[in-house]
Amino acid sequence: MAFSKEKRREKIRKRIRKTLMGTASKPRLSVYRSNKEIYAQVVDDVNGKTLAAASSRDKGITTDGTKNEVSTAVGKLIAEKAVKAGVETITFDRGGYLYHGRVKSLAEGAREGGLKF
Repeated sequence: MAFSKEKRREKIRKRIRKTLMGTASKPRLSVYRSNKEIYAQVVDDVNGKTLAAASSRDKGITTDGTKNEVSTAVGKLIAEKAVKAGVETITFDRGGYLYHGRVKSLAEGAREGGLKF
């Protein structure tokens, strides 16, 4: 039985989310990637709160450059916002995407910004 890309990603995402849980002390950095944009949020799943959010659509992000460069900038911005909210360590939720390309660039940008995971 052949799965579409979306169904396959959703299946992988559910498998990942079974084991990942964001707490107040160690929230989850969730990534969503569309064809054009990339979004990231730091989530406390226990209390159901989003602590910080950033995307390639934010005003501080310049869209000229490659998608990987933009993803790195989004990673740095989410790290800056998370540190401001009092978060230093996170668990990384790649959202069913491969840890490659834009998702990897976002993670590396978040590490450069001061997040530990």
